Amino acid sequence: MSIELTKQTRTEAIASIERYFKENLEQYMDQRLGNIAAEALLDFFVKEIGPAVYNKAVADAQQRLQARVMELDIEIQEEEFQYWKKPSTNRK
Repeated sequence: MSIELTKQTRTEAIASIERYFKENLEQYMDQRLGNIAAEALLDFFVKEIGPAVYNKAVADAQQRLQARVMELDIEIQEEEFQYWKKPSTNRK
């Protein structure tokens, strides 16, 4: 499954990468990271690291759902054979 980012997300991610490089790495580089380089870096991260993050998120969601399913019987279970245990005004 290919990870696709919306245009808005891509734009914000590219701007964030450019800002990160400017504020944290520009002092170590002799040039600024431009828009095209930032977009290429984003594509690399999405293709190379994105699937690992995605798979971890899916595994976390599965684990959470499985835990909820295991609690289902506790949350919605009804006591059986309760007719004779409950006080009743009109039992015949």
